[in-house]
Amino acid sequence: MTDVRQKKENVKMHLKDLRQNLKKMHLAVTEELILPQPDEVKTLISKVDQLLKLIESK
Repeated sequence: MTDVRQKKENVKMHLKDLRQNLKKMHLAVTEELILPQPDEVKTLISKVDQLLKLIESK
């Protein structure tokens, strides 16, 4: 059971981090009319991939 709890906490942590990054990016685009740098987008894509791997792992 602790494995499941740990996995759940890891998913929550990843989601929280992604949400914060996406919020910052959204504010920059909508308020400052600044497009994100390609490296920033690649980093977020990488984080999403890591999250998917974590969710799919058993």
